[in-house]
Amino acid sequence: MPSQQCRDTLHCVPAFHTQKKGLKKTMLSAKDIYFRTMIFNWMKLGLAAVTLFLSLILLAICAGIGYLTSTKDNALGMLIMLGLWASGTKAINFLLMHYFGYIVKAGHVAIISKAVTTGEIPNDQFSEAKKMVSERFITSNVFFALDKLVDGAVRQLSRTFERMMSFMNIKAIPGAETVIKIVKLFIGIAFGYVDECCLGYTFYKKEQTPFKSATDAVVIYFQNWKALLKNAAFTTILVVVSTLLITIVTGVFFALVFRMVGLHPLFGFGLGYMIALAIKFAFIDSWILVSMMTTYMQLAPTTELAFDLYGKLCGLSSKFKELYDKGRQESPNPAAPQPDQMGSDGLPPMEGGIV
Repeated sequence: MPSQQCRDTLHCVPAFHTQKKGLKKTMLSAKDIYFRTMIFNWMKLGLAAVTLFLSLILLAICAGIGYLTSTKDNALGMLIMLGLWASGTKAINFLLMHYFGYIVKAGHVAIISKAVTTGEIPNDQFSEAKKMVSERFITSNVFFALDKLVDGAVRQLSRTFERMMSFMNIKAIPGAETVIKIVKLFIGIAFGYVDECCLGYTFYKKEQTPFKSATDAVVIYFQNWKALLKNAAFTTILVVVSTLLITIVTGVFFALVFRMVGLHPLFGFGLGYMIALAIKFAFIDSWILVSMMTTYMQLAPTTELAFDLYGKLCGLSSKFKELYDKGRQESPNPAAPQPDQMGSDGLPPMEGGIV
């Protein structure tokens, strides 16, 4: 059993004690893990920088062609080329994240999971991460299939919460729309890292198949929604403030530089905004990931699965139902709901679980 040694329960990792060599595992805080896994943040920044660089080259080419094919009275050529640039940038981002980004994302999650549950971070983090990912998922296709199912399930469940909010008749209250937007941002952050938390749990539960572990992980996430939403509330404030600051600083800086060299400052601000997004992706999003995963992995080992929640989530999300079915088909597990626990529809019973 983990022992609690930190006052801040949201950013504290349980200390897992062992008798190996007479030592016991030290406890790592979210801050410790964040700074000691900084190599993955720099890799993410590198991916973002490559994407930005290729996007700017493509923009220059498309803008040049658009300028040559447009006239003062007809800017259709420029509009078409800008559309092609937007599509091309999206394709570049997809290819980079598909072939290189997945190992950075999954590797970072694997090392965070290892750090939280063992109190140890390997020296050669990237090599260890690649080994853990290849052993757990074998191919990138398995990883993407699992990630897509979990992400789809979470999106459906998130939309359910947003629909519940829409039925609340508070729009007549002054400032209510702003509050609703903030709450939606809060929900987006709270649900935005469920897939990473679930992937982290699959590294922890090595004796189960990835799909079975991910199914259990989603249930565990929703069983502990109070603690996780509390963490998300703090994180929402951090994201809003830090993103605004970075955007203002980079935007204004490049706007002034462009103006000094005789270019329109608006283009400079646009470039600054893109750089701000890259910084957010690499550092702010990584902090959210570490913070949310630390809280989740602290709670997961001691959470008793509520079998009735499987059926409820299956009823709310077809993607979760698909994930659940795939987990059951791949490998029956003693920890999974047994036939005598299942309802007539093949799902766990809707009543009698622990919520």
